[in-house]
Amino acid sequence: MVDHPAEDDRLRGRFKSDASAPSLSHGLGLGLLATAAGLGVAELVVGLVEGSSSPVVPVGQEFIDYTPAWLKNWAIEQFGTDDKAVLVAGALVVIVFLGGIIGVLAARGAKRTAYGLTIAVGLVGAWAVAVRPEPTFTKLLPTLIGTAVSLGVLWWLAPRRGPVGTAGGPTMIGPDRRQFLQGVIGIGSIAAITGGLGWSIRRRFEIDRERSEVVLPTVSPDQAAPAAIDEFSLGVEGIESFVVPNDRFYRIDTALVVPQVAIDSWKLNIDGLVNNPIELTFQDLLDRPQIERYITLSCVSNQVGGNLVGNALWQGVRFADILNEAGLKDGAEQVVSRSVDGWTCGSPIEAIMDGRDAMLAIAMNGEPLPADHGYPVRIVVPGLFGYVSATKWVTDIQLTRWEDFDAYWVPRGWSKRGPVKTMARIDTPRSGAKREGTVAIGGVAWAVHRGVEAVEVRVDAGEWRQAELGSVPSVDTWVQWVYQWDTSDVERGDHAIEVRAIDGDGDPQPEEPKAVAPNGAQGYHRIILDIS
Repeated sequence: MVDHPAEDDRLRGRFKSDASAPSLSHGLGLGLLATAAGLGVAELVVGLVEGSSSPVVPVGQEFIDYTPAWLKNWAIEQFGTDDKAVLVAGALVVIVFLGGIIGVLAARGAKRTAYGLTIAVGLVGAWAVAVRPEPTFTKLLPTLIGTAVSLGVLWWLAPRRGPVGTAGGPTMIGPDRRQFLQGVIGIGSIAAITGGLGWSIRRRFEIDRERSEVVLPTVSPDQAAPAAIDEFSLGVEGIESFVVPNDRFYRIDTALVVPQVAIDSWKLNIDGLVNNPIELTFQDLLDRPQIERYITLSCVSNQVGGNLVGNALWQGVRFADILNEAGLKDGAEQVVSRSVDGWTCGSPIEAIMDGRDAMLAIAMNGEPLPADHGYPVRIVVPGLFGYVSATKWVTDIQLTRWEDFDAYWVPRGWSKRGPVKTMARIDTPRSGAKREGTVAIGGVAWAVHRGVEAVEVRVDAGEWRQAELGSVPSVDTWVQWVYQWDTSDVERGDHAIEVRAIDGDGDPQPEEPKAVAPNGAQGYHRIILDIS
């Protein structure tokens, strides 16, 4: 075999091996490193460039949008308000998996295929950005730069085909083990630093400081809610508080990352079937007369006995007054509201115009709306499930006919109208608990905008027994209830406890179990108690 000193000199510091030599671990490491470098730099760009978007977010949002309703319900049931964190983790797992495949291909000599797959992944991310509301080149930057960085790492560290070896087959040339390890440490450190720095810098775009500086307008005494809420509590340990604090209030929406909407850039457009289109700023809402109401919100995905429901004190501008100023045209039936993240909601006009306290809310429990509950403005309509009423980060309202537009959840199998169903929940004791003597069985019940007339409890499918109800400020809130069960003459062992509510119209809560789709779960909440 003829020696090639010049070639040897050119390849000095790089290893030579058979084409099959690069190990699987070598390829996986290369792929993970390229992926980490791309994601890290992308996050740094997000932190440095206002208005840009993390590559993971738009892809995750599209996944949410195209996920079947049954899978979304399963995720909510299994993970509750942590469903988005699980989704982000899942998206990262998929990205890492693809990165590993790309790395193995590159290490085994299929570099063009590896480059092509990397570009394809980047194009998927770019497409996801492009189909989101208000796509801009700025939003594309992190994905484009991150993809370029991943390609660069692959090009630098992946072995290349070399001259024919002694066995007659091609060799692979690339960094030796020491150089590869140095590259891993160096690039891995840069990826971690840039990613962490990006997350840290990103905070400058968040609106927490702005929220803290908002001065809420005063509510006139005749429109203010009762300040003291002790009268609405039965004082029974274990029952959910009448007002749920902001940090414990349930959050269900399709936003993978909470929108950060500054008030100086926010505006609300109201048009469609109206005589006088309106554009409102946040200051316009602050300058208008305010109302303050305790209102219970419930998610249509709430299971019987579930916690995707909560009561809070809301402040804002009466929605009906705004629509009256706009002037409704004949044929207007549906209020289509749109969030800054593109989510849409369709509400029946009569639920806003019939005198109930529907509002454009700016405050929750005495403070400006938290970001994850819709800051700066959201919609609150008593008596309707959130998917047809509770648009957060609202930025556009269109008046339409029902046949002219199907909001986000309707094509996904949910009803166009979603009135909140009558429901009672047992909060204490927990199912499986052991008790003796007199047992305080208690919880909350709601039939929003109809009110709760009574709550009844039965043991082992026996006769219904009346529970004690707390007082409430209106028919739009849940009510606490308690039943004192004397177990002195009860047989020892397990007993089934069920509860039902009767609404203000005299209609009892339906017993027949139904799933959450298409318009909310129903049935009796049931627990088992061990009487000793």
